[in-house]
Amino acid sequence: LTQLSGTSTLIPGVNSQKKQMCFDWGPGEMLVCETSFNKKEKSEMVPGCPYIHIIRKDIDVYCKILRKLFNESHGIFVGLQRIEEEFTGKSRKAQLVRVSKNYRSVIRACMEEMHQLASKDFVTSGMFSISILSAMELIWNLCEILFIEVAPAGPLLLHLLDWVRLHVCEVDSLSADVLGSENPSKHQDFWKLVTILVLQGRLDEARQMLSKEADASPTSAGMCRVLGDLMRTMPVLSPGNTQTLTELELKWQHWHEECERHLQDGTFASSPHLESLCKIMLGDEAALLEQKELLSNWYHFLVTRLLYSCPTVKPMDLHCYAQSSLDLFLGGESSAEPLDNILLAAFEFDIHQVIKECSIALSNWWFVAHLTDLLDHCKLLQSHNLYFGSNMREFLLLEYASGLFAHHSLWQLGVDYFDHCPELGRVSLELHIERIPLSTEQKALKVLRVCEQRQMTEQVRSICKILAMKAVRNNRLGSALSWSIRAKDAAFATLVSDRFLRDYCERGCFSDLDLIDNLGPAMMLSDRLTFLGKYREFHRLYGEKRFVDAASLLLSLMTSQIAPRSFWMTLLTDALPLLEQKQVIFSAEQTYELMRCLEDLISERPAHGEPDAQQLQDDDIETTKVEMLRIGLARNLARSIIKEGSLDGS
Repeated sequence: LTQLSGTSTLIPGVNSQKKQMCFDWGPGEMLVCETSFNKKEKSEMVPGCPYIHIIRKDIDVYCKILRKLFNESHGIFVGLQRIEEEFTGKSRKAQLVRVSKNYRSVIRACMEEMHQLASKDFVTSGMFSISILSAMELIWNLCEILFIEVAPAGPLLLHLLDWVRLHVCEVDSLSADVLGSENPSKHQDFWKLVTILVLQGRLDEARQMLSKEADASPTSAGMCRVLGDLMRTMPVLSPGNTQTLTELELKWQHWHEECERHLQDGTFASSPHLESLCKIMLGDEAALLEQKELLSNWYHFLVTRLLYSCPTVKPMDLHCYAQSSLDLFLGGESSAEPLDNILLAAFEFDIHQVIKECSIALSNWWFVAHLTDLLDHCKLLQSHNLYFGSNMREFLLLEYASGLFAHHSLWQLGVDYFDHCPELGRVSLELHIERIPLSTEQKALKVLRVCEQRQMTEQVRSICKILAMKAVRNNRLGSALSWSIRAKDAAFATLVSDRFLRDYCERGCFSDLDLIDNLGPAMMLSDRLTFLGKYREFHRLYGEKRFVDAASLLLSLMTSQIAPRSFWMTLLTDALPLLEQKQVIFSAEQTYELMRCLEDLISERPAHGEPDAQQLQDDDIETTKVEMLRIGLARNLARSIIKEGSLDGS
């Protein structure tokens, strides 16, 4: 929050005499202000200083840990785009599942880092909470099971069990605490641990815990052994098992009846804990709902309910169980949260609703952009186009990439996302890259490289021109000339060349000789640049005492009209030392040309009004130069005529 007095210059329409809300949009943020009034006395209201609120979009790009998420996932995204089309069937599906797991591993790595920071009491501004990252991974994992793995009945429940176990982690620390005690079966959380293990379908571990109870309590040993046998014999479709679903259902029905018989016979009547566990294994809804606190959420309740009542549930029936589980678990005491709606949409196999709900619930586009892209590669979104031309995948990728461009370094990741949007990516990249602040030359070179690699001619020219103008302002003429040549901007190259010539006139020497000496074909960009290069060549020839070549070049610069008229006097003055050489350098014809140029220059000299002292002094210097040139030219003409006459006579 910043207090500024000149608000009306920032936000059009602000009237400090009225109490009003005003706003104005910027490239990546919005300015909002409310004009306020202060009370001086009870009856008097005076305008107060308005407050400017800067509302930034895509603030998450400034979170350090999320930047790790963005950077790591960028590589996965680019790799996904390179998956060859010839991968079909199982090999393609396996690759897509692997990509999905890679995305999830990046999310989990960021969660781990947040846990470490939280343990050290570090606070990061704008930081995602761990719970949001956990929810993202939870949703992604479910989408992976339902949409990418496309697990059929049987294996579907095994995947859902793994899904719940992965996201309910308290049991491991509780188990370590109980087993680490002197007498585990007497630990206050012993039965809590056994119940959680049964709720998660971890029956082997639950049996081991019951064996400890049997060893410690002979009176309940028989009951523990019976329940342990029921746990051991529960039919489960393991990954390597070849039995059919029909066989599994028959075995499970027989096992279920045996559990029910033990319960009816009162086998566990003397132990409320064991009886409760048997009821859970029968899928008794009332018994499951009694464990609400241990289940902690409705989707854990759903998977446990399916495990013990319908282990061969078909994917198409999931949504019915999911909705009823949510209703039973909430019991009308509370309403569904955004996460609940997202998971429900996934269980209904409504991909577009999942994406829509996630877009609303999450504060940035990372999740929906990458998930949608992956699902699009699974050929699940082909029919869904948006009304303004782009499909859903491209729209979300464009939004995500736009957010990355709000950051001073993450914009480089955004370039690749724009590259993989075939319809609007190129146009969007051109618009966004022009807005990148070129704070340093190193950053400008990175931006320029991106533009050149993509043949973005207009953007290259614009960036080079900006850098050339900055260099001129800092009096770095060599850099300015280099950038103007790179931009192929003839007008600016002419401007910089004029500055070089003006500096030469003032200082009597050139700066950045290496650049001027190596202009090569670039000097043809403009006449003034050509003149600068050729004029420098004249000086080089003169320095090498190649006077005849130097004289020919000097004369050609004037007669070809390449040299600006304002520079003719300098060129004529440069001719004086050549005119005074012992050897005749200029021929009679060349001398006549120089005389003509001198007279043309004198005749074009503008008439002045009332001259001041400085003007009079300049005129005197000019007159002296003209007289010296006339004398030198006349003397050289005589010498050249004599020389040429003697040569003709011989």
